[in-house]
Amino acid sequence: MTQAIPRIASLKNSDAFRTHLTKSGIALEFDDVLAGPADSPLGRPITIDGRRVGNRFCILPMEGWDGTTTGEPSELTTRRWRHFGISGAKLMWGCEAVAVRHDGRANPNQLMMRPETQGSIAALREALVAAHCERFGASADADLLVGLQLTHSGRFSRPDVHDRPAPLTASVHPILDRRFPSGVRLLEDDDLETLIADFVRAAKLAHGAGFTFVDIKHCHGYLGHELLGSRSRAGRFGGPVENRTRFMREIIEGIHAEVPGLMIVVRLSVFDTVPYRRGPHGTGEPDPGDTSGFGFGVLGADGMDAALDDARGVIRMLTGLGVRAICVTAGTPYYNPHVQRPALFPPVDGYDPPEDPLRGVARQIDATARLKADFPEVAFVGSAYSYLQEWLPNVGQNAVRRGLTDLVGLGRIALSYPELPADVLQGTPLRRKFICRTFSDCTTGPRMGLVSGCYPLDPHYAATPEAPRILAVRTAKGAGAPQI
Repeated sequence: MTQAIPRIASLKNSDAFRTHLTKSGIALEFDDVLAGPADSPLGRPITIDGRRVGNRFCILPMEGWDGTTTGEPSELTTRRWRHFGISGAKLMWGCEAVAVRHDGRANPNQLMMRPETQGSIAALREALVAAHCERFGASADADLLVGLQLTHSGRFSRPDVHDRPAPLTASVHPILDRRFPSGVRLLEDDDLETLIADFVRAAKLAHGAGFTFVDIKHCHGYLGHELLGSRSRAGRFGGPVENRTRFMREIIEGIHAEVPGLMIVVRLSVFDTVPYRRGPHGTGEPDPGDTSGFGFGVLGADGMDAALDDARGVIRMLTGLGVRAICVTAGTPYYNPHVQRPALFPPVDGYDPPEDPLRGVARQIDATARLKADFPEVAFVGSAYSYLQEWLPNVGQNAVRRGLTDLVGLGRIALSYPELPADVLQGTPLRRKFICRTFSDCTTGPRMGLVSGCYPLDPHYAATPEAPRILAVRTAKGAGAPQI
C-alpha cells in the first residue's frame, strides 16, 4: 500500500500538493502563501477561560518512556520539556501523560503524580518556562499556558514490565479482550470511585506544582475513553450515557470542589472505528467480529456527522461543568493508529496504512471543524497535523483563518523539530532536515522497551546505541533511511 502513496516531501509545490489531493478525492484545503509575521492567523493571541494564550500553536502531550520506575522525570524528560519551551508555542497541553497511580501506568517509566514526585514534576514545568524565557525574553511567560495531562491507562496498562500487560478494563469487548491471552480484569464500581479520588488528588498536586490546568484524558482507548463507550457495562458507570459520563463528571466536580482555581480541559477521542489488525500482506484491515453496541463515536455508514453525536453530548455536558477547551483527537494507537496518528510507515507492531494518511489528517480536521461550528464558545485544539510535514503551516494557517480550529496541535513533529512554531511565526524558512517523516521510530522504540525519541533526526538519539537497532527494524519493514 505504501508504494502507491507519494511521500509528502515529493510534493514540492502547491500545484503538486493540490493536484494530488484533488486526484485522490481528499478534502483538505491549504493556503498557498504563508502570511508574514505581523499578519499570520497563527500568531494571533486567544483567550481561553480568561487566560491569554500568545499564539495558535499547541504542544500535545507525549510519553517519553524515560522517567524513573518511581515516576519521576529523568534528564531526557527534562531535555524534552526544555525543547517544548523553546518551540515558540504558547499552549502546552499537558506535555506528558502522567499517571495518577501505579496500576494505571502505560509503561514502567511513565511519570506518576504523587506527593513524592510533585517536586520533580514541578521542576519540569520550571525548566520549560525558563527555556521559554531564555529564548523569547524575560516576560515571555506572561501569555504561556502550561498544563499537565492526568491519565489511567486502563486496558493498556503495563506498570511493571514493558512487555507484560496488566489490563484493567472498563467493560468487556469481543475483539480487544482476546488480544490479552492472560486475561483482563474488569474494574468494579468501587474501584472507579477510588480512582476518581486519585484523579482529584493528583490534580491538587498538579496545582501545587504550579500548573495552570489539568487535562482529564479521555482518548486513545485508555480508561476514561473506554468508559464513554461502555454501553454493555452494568452498574453506575455503564449503560445509559448519564452513567458512562459519570467518571468524567465526578472527577471534574471533585476538582472544582477541592481546587477551585485550577482550570480543567479534556483531550477527547471524538470518533473511533472498529479495531484493525495487520492483514496477510501487512496492510491494516478491520478485525472481524461483531462490535455493534460497543465503542464511542464509531464511524459507520451514516458518516462523520452521525459519529460525532456522542462527542457532542459529552462536550455539551463539559461546557455545563465549566470546561472551555477541548483537544480533538480520534481512535487509539493500539487498534487503529492510521486513524489516530496518520503515518506512511508503521511502528514495529503496526500495519501499513490502508489509506493515504492525508485522508486521516483531513478526517480529523473535518471533525474538529464540525464541532467548532457547533460549540463556537469552546476553544478547540486540532490534532493529526504532523503528517503534513512541509505543508503543516499552510494547512494550519488555513484552518485557523477559516475558523475550523482555534489552535494547531503538534505531536511527533515537536520531537524532531521543536522550533517549528518559532520559525513559522518569525517567517523563517522551514529547516527540512528536521521535519518528521513519520517513520514511527518514536513508537517503535517504546515497543522494544526503549525510550521514545526521534532517532532519525534528533542528533542526541541518533548517536545512541539503540539507534542502529531501530533502524534495522525499520529497514526490515521496507522504510529505509530518512529522505529529506
